[in-house]
Amino acid sequence: MRIAAILLAAGSGQRFAQSAPDHTASKQFTLLGGTPVIRHAAEALRPHVDLIQPVGTDPLLPEALHGLDTLPPVPGGTERQHSVRAGLEALDTLPDDQKPDLVLVHDGARPYVPADLTRAVIAALATTPGAIPAIRVADTLKRGANGLIAETVPRENLWRAQTPQGFHFPLLRDLHRTHTDTATDDAALLEAAGHPVALVEGSEDNIKLTLAEDLVRLERLLGHQPLPRTGVAYDVHAFEEGRDLIICGIKIPHTKGLAGHSDADVGIHALCDAIYGALAEGDIGRHFPPSENKWKNMDSAHFLIHAGDLIRQRGGMLINADVTLICEHPKIGPHAEAMRARLADLLKVDIGRISVKATTSERLGFTGREEGIACTAAATVLVP
Repeated sequence: MRIAAILLAAGSGQRFAQSAPDHTASKQFTLLGGTPVIRHAAEALRPHVDLIQPVGTDPLLPEALHGLDTLPPVPGGTERQHSVRAGLEALDTLPDDQKPDLVLVHDGARPYVPADLTRAVIAALATTPGAIPAIRVADTLKRGANGLIAETVPRENLWRAQTPQGFHFPLLRDLHRTHTDTATDDAALLEAAGHPVALVEGSEDNIKLTLAEDLVRLERLLGHQPLPRTGVAYDVHAFEEGRDLIICGIKIPHTKGLAGHSDADVGIHALCDAIYGALAEGDIGRHFPPSENKWKNMDSAHFLIHAGDLIRQRGGMLINADVTLICEHPKIGPHAEAMRARLADLLKVDIGRISVKATTSERLGFTGREEGIACTAAATVLVP
């Protein structure tokens, strides 16, 4: 008996985006404890199935599932039903001895799936062609119209459907090929064709990530209790003739550049040290020693990418970063937004988490004498 799972990653997640506008990724790729939501879902299914067929076109999908034993992703469609069919057709192209007998269909935005729930769905398929997990409706239901109650809907025998939903593979494949009306889930296709579908007890913890506040509960369920940690840093570089001036990843027109072993990007160096400090990972020299010639004239973007990767490897996330440049010239204001965008891109976060600003030392000290540029930075991260 071979079992496959179709893992759907094609949803737009508009409600999630509206409730968490600082999220640049779709909800399936939002990080929970440093791991994408959809990867949690795949890892929950993996012990119960022989094959996982991801469906979706987001470029983050292969990266999110990297290292897991899955089939190559296939493109989805405009409707959920189209995406499920795409997964079914992909499975049907497998050699006959590899095609599944049973198939589970699961939303990639449901990262926490109790193992006994999945086992119950599979067990029910021994006696019925379809089975879904569901929760009994306990609250009184109202139908509304124009902001007013239109009627009270009896809640007896009403259930809230969840996934993974399970089916006999040939039957679900054939129903998708012949059904043209839009269905909100696959059980509806069997219902319309007169096939019985079993209900098994679902779980209130089998949450579909829909709103930003769902993240808090999911973090708790997955055993992550992130704590905020802050790092602060200071860096300085002298001016030097004959070098480009690179600050926060942006080339700035100026008569001089900054002296240093790498490209001497004072903004990125300070920010890296702030992140390393928050993670208790030392400083930039520990990770990229100036004594090693391979870092000579290196683009400091590599250093910041490394710092961001360390956050994710620790299962954390960057909350915000604040960079303050101290110099008389050049003027930073005209370039601040480009700097913010570049830092956000390198760290893979929304630009709203990045601050870049500047001040002078009122003509005092080495910066006042325009002998170099100093920079302070602070970074706050959440780590389990």
